Amino acid sequence: MWLKAFHLIFMVTWFAGLFYLPRLFVYHAMAADSVSRERFKIMERKLFYGIMTPAMLLTLGFGIAMLASYAWEAYGHSLWLHIKLGLIGLLVVYHGFCAKWMLDFKHERNRRSHVFYRWVNEIPVAFLFAIVLLASLKPF
Repeated sequence: MWLKAFHLIFMVTWFAGLFYLPRLFVYHAMAADSVSRERFKIMERKLFYGIMTPAMLLTLGFGIAMLASYAWEAYGHSLWLHIKLGLIGLLVVYHGFCAKWMLDFKHERNRRSHVFYRWVNEIPVAFLFAIVLLASLKPF
């Protein structure tokens, strides 16, 4: 149960970053002055490298530890687990897109509007619902 507890703690932390970073992108895309843009660059970098990425790695690490210690043997035959693992893989890809967008802002290459980032900000919500429902209900 310790593995599961730490997995959930770091998952919540990772998702907090996945929800907040695109919101910072919304405000960054709307920023008109250089002082604000530089402030957003610092905030984005600290969130991504200081919180989000370590939380992602720890979430994945504790998840893999759970799979290795008991979960794969118990649920490896279940479709819900395979779907959940696929969704987690896509969430890691989304994390990578966040890194790319952050670097675009850092290097003044962003060409997307705040409206784009408002829509992008909704993607982790869908992942969260699907992953939590699959892990909790184990429907198939």
